[in-house]
Amino acid sequence: MTAPRAITILDVAREAEVSKSTVSLVLQGSDRIRKETAQRVRDAALRIGYVYNRHAGELRRKSSNVIGLVINDLRNPFFAELLTGLEHRLVEAGYVVLMAHTNESLARQQQVLTTMREQNVAGIAFCPARGTPASLPKTVLSWNIPLVVMIRTLGRGSYDFVGSDNESGVRLAVEHLLRAGHGRIAFLGGHGGPVLEQRLQGYKAALSGAGLTFDSGLVFAAGPTRQGGHDAMLKLLQATPAITAAVSYNDLVAFGALSALGERGLKAGADFALMGFDNVLDAEHSNPPLSTIDVGPEDLGERVAAMLLARLQAPDLPRQRYLAVPQLVLRQSA
Repeated sequence: MTAPRAITILDVAREAEVSKSTVSLVLQGSDRIRKETAQRVRDAALRIGYVYNRHAGELRRKSSNVIGLVINDLRNPFFAELLTGLEHRLVEAGYVVLMAHTNESLARQQQVLTTMREQNVAGIAFCPARGTPASLPKTVLSWNIPLVVMIRTLGRGSYDFVGSDNESGVRLAVEHLLRAGHGRIAFLGGHGGPVLEQRLQGYKAALSGAGLTFDSGLVFAAGPTRQGGHDAMLKLLQATPAITAAVSYNDLVAFGALSALGERGLKAGADFALMGFDNVLDAEHSNPPLSTIDVGPEDLGERVAAMLLARLQAPDLPRQRYLAVPQLVLRQSA
């Protein structure tokens, strides 16, 4: 029995009464074809049962409609919310997102970046793992792949960047606690790196502005996780029980600190003033609701996508940079 003949774009062209090149452009999503003609081509393809092999088309073009997303810690809901905004914007523009979680591993990070290069991704949005060399953006850009670094800076460079004003955000939080009458304020969480440095700078600036001396003994380093916040709060309560206020590295640290307070029979807002940073969705529904610094995680994701799309459309754009302006959100914890 003879196998049925494969339907090709030549068949679609004959059915739609257009050229082969017009069909090809329509199937690739080009905006060079009039909407009425493009719809006629799609209708013709549907009638005769033609299925476009997108992967083959991508190989011919040496690019794809895939955007690579490299995240250092997907367990943090901040990144899940950022991904929501980023994916929404990219899908609207006809792209799909290929996500990889490095878990702060430099080896894993190199592996996924290499794989994305091999897959001819159209662009990469990238939150670096701790210890990432400052030269990495230059390396990725040498592959002719547009790149947006997000959340964690990698020093000076010509790469595009989306993040938040970490220093002014923490300064807002500390100044609020100072106005509430707390003379000694602790800082909880953070493992090092530029984000911690920036947030600690805001902490120090607020103290200095109030005529207070920075005390390194009130900085309790810990992982930027619930467990880290839990452990840091227990250390604080044991070492300096007279302290009644703290700013957390992020909301996850604050959630862990809330649980440690509960274990000691203390309640945030009544017995201890606690501030977070990020304003993830769970912050409004913690017990008690968490006062925090809002940087708009989902909006940051949309900003990353918009910046990457702009770079794809105009590769010679000057360096792009966006910093979210933090907002103080007061709830019951402080």
